[in-house]
Amino acid sequence: MPEHAYFSWIEGLEAAGFDNNNFALLSVHMMAPQLIRQSYYVQMRDAFEKIIGQTVDFSINYDADFAQKYQKEKKKESAKVNAGAANPQTAAMENLTQMQSFSNLNLKYNFENFVVGENSRFAHAAAFAAAQSPAKKYNPLFIYGASGLGKTHLMQAIGHYTMFNKPKLKVKYIKTEEYVNELIKNLQHGGTAKECTDRMEKFRQKYRNVDVLLIDDIQFIESKNRTMEEIFHTFDSLHNKNKQIVITSDRQPRDIPTLPERLRTRFEMGLVVDITPPDFETRVAILKNLAAELANEVDFEVFEYIANNFVSNVRELEGAFNKVSAYSDIEKTDINIEFARRVLKCEGGKKLEIGKIAQATAKYYGLELEDFKSTSRSQRVSGARHVAVYLVRELTGKSFEEIAAYFNKKHPTMLYSYEKIKKEAKANKELGKTISEIKKCMTT
Repeated sequence: MPEHAYFSWIEGLEAAGFDNNNFALLSVHMMAPQLIRQSYYVQMRDAFEKIIGQTVDFSINYDADFAQKYQKEKKKESAKVNAGAANPQTAAMENLTQMQSFSNLNLKYNFENFVVGENSRFAHAAAFAAAQSPAKKYNPLFIYGASGLGKTHLMQAIGHYTMFNKPKLKVKYIKTEEYVNELIKNLQHGGTAKECTDRMEKFRQKYRNVDVLLIDDIQFIESKNRTMEEIFHTFDSLHNKNKQIVITSDRQPRDIPTLPERLRTRFEMGLVVDITPPDFETRVAILKNLAAELANEVDFEVFEYIANNFVSNVRELEGAFNKVSAYSDIEKTDINIEFARRVLKCEGGKKLEIGKIAQATAKYYGLELEDFKSTSRSQRVSGARHVAVYLVRELTGKSFEEIAAYFNKKHPTMLYSYEKIKKEAKANKELGKTISEIKKCMTT
């Protein structure tokens, strides 16, 4: 493994015992137990097997007392090092800590624990290629899809891979909302003209003096002219210096209202890929992977039950499993199908498809399903169709192209319907009530 990774995570481990074919190890770093199992599990397992001659497992636990003692010893060692000589272990750890702080990454998101399905195969391949060869392939890489499908996971996996395999490269992850707030804070801070200029220059260099820039949820820049101006110049600065840019959004660049043409064309000049809701097999694989990470014994029926009831959002899927797992820990009971049903209370396994949502909406408004696919422009039909499109997008995460194909309409029309209801539902309590009632009809 890379030298910096060894000194950062492995060198500080200490054997604590061996029982039932399992090595117990103590770590001086709080992040080590999770990170080592996610990134270096195979290497360590193979090393144990090579020495012992049989397959064994290992557990890693953080120990505060051990950590404190270890740090004291390291300080003594560092004090003995000549001023001109470098301590490789200390330097590696300090370097990694600084990298983690600057990059703003969550190290639990990596390629190893991303479950690849037909819904995400192309996006995963593109992300891994961009991580292996930053700025050489797919630059910028634009990943879009509904909330909770794994866009952030893939984006941060690129940063994670870069940080551990190309430690000389600087990585920076930022949510668009955080970028906007930081920009506003710098603009409002006041001071002399020179102070304002220096402050803005420092802010700009923070995002332009990097090798890999990861911008999450770019759709939040719409209608924010000053932010779009800053993003434009940051994009050009990085691209001209051949630096990797990765962007995520809940829609394609062309579907972000008020996005200037010059930004849209730049976002589309590399590769634009989408992630769609996972199919049944992928949902089951995600749940099995999660159970393995938590070391939980779970009946396969439980995976099927959860996968059938949480169909459109990986985040909700994982949330459902975590809830069952938490209740199991609290009640000290096995995770079987009866227990999962009692905890989640979502009998039926009703998979929401476009047709089912459209049918429920049409019935609510006293219309036929064919009315939605007709050329009728009556206010009654078009108003109900707008609501149906909104519900389909929210509940299934289907792309606007798929929704347009079902309703026999053009893609921009579907986008307009969705944005219209999304905006009106916030201000119109009656419309919000209607949407809730239609959802209720589909679950009863």
